[in-house]
Amino acid sequence: MAKVNLFLIFLGSVGFDLLIGDPRFLVHPVQIIGFYIKKTSDYLRNNFRENKKILFWSGFIVSISTIGISFTLGKLIELSYFQLRNNFFCGLLIFLGLSSCIATKGLISSVKEIANLIELNEISDENERIIKEKVQRIVSRDVRSSSIQHLLRSSTESLTENSVDGIFGPLFWIFFGIILMNFSIFLPGPLSLGFSYKAISTLDSMIGYKYDYFRYLGFFSAKIEDIFTFIPSRLVLITLPLVSSKFNEYKSIIKKSYHDGKKYDSPNSGISEAIFAYISDIKLGGKSKYKNKIIEKPIINESGVVCTGEKIDLICKLILRLQFLWIIIFVLIFFMISSLI
Repeated sequence: MAKVNLFLIFLGSVGFDLLIGDPRFLVHPVQIIGFYIKKTSDYLRNNFRENKKILFWSGFIVSISTIGISFTLGKLIELSYFQLRNNFFCGLLIFLGLSSCIATKGLISSVKEIANLIELNEISDENERIIKEKVQRIVSRDVRSSSIQHLLRSSTESLTENSVDGIFGPLFWIFFGIILMNFSIFLPGPLSLGFSYKAISTLDSMIGYKYDYFRYLGFFSAKIEDIFTFIPSRLVLITLPLVSSKFNEYKSIIKKSYHDGKKYDSPNSGISEAIFAYISDIKLGGKSKYKNKIIEKPIINESGVVCTGEKIDLICKLILRLQFLWIIIFVLIFFMISSLI
């Protein structure tokens, strides 16, 4: 019964994130994780910037310690919940913790807000400044000199890539943890795996770059993120067409998406961007500015149209539909496995 309750807590946390998002009065786990990563990486940068070997192995220690602390905290709360027999306070911590691992409302709301501002009939200098500030918060590229069209593309690429990192990746590992705890409460559970994945994605977003000293400091963070996002990104690839109007082009879309997506250096971000691009019929990739350097990403869906607010709205709807499909599949798998144990 306790394991069924845990699954119900998971379903409730998904609904809470969709309706409420992250309550502003609570400290978000990412803020704590980010504080630790920033302080340690700043110290290493300031003292060992030119020492590649120290940066390399220190980056390994930062990655393992961040993930290890996150996992341990989640596991302790899970064990307390079961050992105290469905303790309400521990259940509430799991509920809020799982909700904080999923970023559906936050991601969709932030990108939609940008699209709505851009879709205004007249964009004043003040509005353009606000738009660029909002886009800069969700992308790592430099958008200070970007055109409105580039801002739309940047927002769309962030939405499609982060849909895996912020929504489907956490959902996969949380559910995997629920399944493992069906066999033993001492195995990794939903909160320990959810917190771990959040730590992994935060590490990658903060230090997992391939330029300057980051290529050494963030090497392990980037590789670990690649490994743990590999399966979720490919599950998105094969399931997204099922909730789209292009279901009859299933094989063709997956083939083209995989072909374009694997051109990217990242084994995952290109895949997730490509499947959304082909289903929504938009063109992604091209030139972007990173730290005063122009980088040209491979083009995805060459024949697609330019990004618009309407296309962003479509992608948001696809994300919500896919999340609903995944939840249905998770419910079926959970009760099927539960009946066999």
